[in-house]
Amino acid sequence: MTAGVTIRTVHDVARLTAVADHFSDVWRTPRTAPPYPAEVLHSLVHAGGAVHAAYDGRRLAGASVAVLGPGHSTYSLVAAAEQGLGHPLKRAQRAWAVGLGARTMRWTFDPLVGRNARFNLVKLGAVGTEYLVDFYGPMSDGVNDGDESDRLTVTWDLGVPGASPEAEVRGAVLRSAPDGAPLARRDPAGRYVWCRVPEDIVKLRAADPALALRWRHAVRDVFLDAFTEGFRATGMSRDGWYTLTREGAGA
Repeated sequence: MTAGVTIRTVHDVARLTAVADHFSDVWRTPRTAPPYPAEVLHSLVHAGGAVHAAYDGRRLAGASVAVLGPGHSTYSLVAAAEQGLGHPLKRAQRAWAVGLGARTMRWTFDPLVGRNARFNLVKLGAVGTEYLVDFYGPMSDGVNDGDESDRLTVTWDLGVPGASPEAEVRGAVLRSAPDGAPLARRDPAGRYVWCRVPEDIVKLRAADPALALRWRHAVRDVFLDAFTEGFRATGMSRDGWYTLTREGAGA
């Protein structure tokens, strides 16, 4: 835990409104039109979900929202925190879920955001289990506007949280990226596929939306083909390469 930071569940309208404002600031929407309004958060809490808030002293520095899923599962709807607080928030969500008897937690994220992929797949040890094409349809917030909303679903086994090992990127080039360099590689034994994402998709989308969309479609094609063959996303290197591992393959 970062010194001076506390994480707790919140239930009252005032604190939930502050969480809604926080999400507005992160996704660059007017506070009058937050991506998750306070009344929606209040309803989710009333229905048995949890809103966790991270406070640096009295200042709200991060928040996450989770709900119960079918069977022994939970679903994390949204999370946004300042640097260094993402892991404590996820641990708090895990403790809440395990306390309810849950065995897994799922959530989605933009697969082109490499830092989030590394956090989810490597630091937490979750696995990318489903590729969703244009999941939300057109989005008009200040982060995603002008792009298609593809998402990667990850599944986190709450019984074995922890980092995943990384496989070295090697093998024959399958496809080239929009920048002309390799986009995807495959090892000769067919156990792994590697797929590269741009260094910073948010900056690229702001500077050249058309190029960002070409990256979106290129990565989408690799993932859809790989997932059809039984691969799952299991890692992300520091230089932006996903590791996709065929189910049942050894290390």
